[in-house]
Amino acid sequence: MQKFYEAEAAYVAAGGFGRASYDHVAAYLDPEVILHQAPGLPFTGTGTWRGHDGMERFLARFSEVWESMEFLEQEHWGDEDIVVVRNRVRFRARVTGQEVDTLIVQLITVRNGRMLECRPFYWDPKAIADACRPRDADMRDSVSVEPTMAS
Repeated sequence: MQKFYEAEAAYVAAGGFGRASYDHVAAYLDPEVILHQAPGLPFTGTGTWRGHDGMERFLARFSEVWESMEFLEQEHWGDEDIVVVRNRVRFRARVTGQEVDTLIVQLITVRNGRMLECRPFYWDPKAIADACRPRDADMRDSVSVEPTMAS
């Protein structure tokens, strides 16, 4: 999964659809991949994204919202079929420049070494949404949801 996360971060940093090659991301996804995103976040759209086309559309939307995503820490548990990944991630919103440092736990089903299904769970969805909304000038520039994985 590490190579998938690297490809995903590079895609987002390059600006997403029309600016970066999706092929590097698709190489780590099963053709029948399904992504289930939580409702209410600024990049979730329908909530369920299917196949390579659906994932590319999701990542295009995701890249419109986020300027960068940096994986600060990761822990993996599971076997060759099911993996749980705990990511500490720092996002920077394109519109506001706001940063959010948060945890995401993903339940991933794998088939033939590629992601088949993913269900991400965000530690603080409100902090994610707030980072994407313009803030008053006197507000701080970043939101820290959970600073370390040791907590």
